[in-house]
Amino acid sequence: MVQILAVSNRKGGSGKTASAVNIAANLAATGHRVLLIDLDTQGHCALGLGVATGRLSPSVHDLFSKGAPLRPALQATVWPGLWLLPANPLFAHGSGSQDALLLHRALQHEGLCDEFDIIVLDTPPSLDVLLLNALHAAQWVLVPFVPHFLAGEGVRQLARTLFRIASGGNHPGLRLLGLLPVMYDQRVGMHRRTLDEIGQQFGALRMLPAIRNDIRLAESFAAGKPLGIYAGQSRAAQDYRLAAESVLACWQAEQVASR
Repeated sequence: MVQILAVSNRKGGSGKTASAVNIAANLAATGHRVLLIDLDTQGHCALGLGVATGRLSPSVHDLFSKGAPLRPALQATVWPGLWLLPANPLFAHGSGSQDALLLHRALQHEGLCDEFDIIVLDTPPSLDVLLLNALHAAQWVLVPFVPHFLAGEGVRQLARTLFRIASGGNHPGLRLLGLLPVMYDQRVGMHRRTLDEIGQQFGALRMLPAIRNDIRLAESFAAGKPLGIYAGQSRAAQDYRLAAESVLACWQAEQVASR
């Protein structure tokens, strides 16, 4: 069965896109068929994978603006096992269909849930129909966060949204996979204190290995390559490999428990 992972945080600048791109790339490197869907209209997933898109190129947002199918927007990347549904930077948030189940139905109807092993959703930070579509389509949510004093509030806001969706009866299977600290520097006291505080509130077992601060990550986006390809021995590349392994381990444990 396909695993669908939404990478989300209500706060902007929390490393969502970098995490979505690099976790998707690392999952594909393990032999899985992975589809990365960019719901954030900044469109940075295409930049991070070196995928060229134009103003008139089909996008995932065509589903919301005009009910178009997803498949015409599907693009293979040069990285084996990894495909992309790119964003449309001109799509206006809040416009188009307000159906929160639109993406869920499209993925099922067009057979993409059967074609791919893993679908990763990069989400916008705003609480609008795009984020709600991602959360209704996903089974799991991964929350990247920068460990400073505002991080806890962003995680709590998203947790309230997840609880509302899961407890409202529409999607009781939605679960928090884990929390992913990014841009982490263990020498910074605030970083260490924030990890301790969030770990105490949400459970230390939900905390994935931190992604250390690394300029190579920004350089890899400028080069249009996943970090594991651009600088595979860099510290952040090593950390994202561990993060992807943690995601797979969670799913494997869930499969064992459900037998």
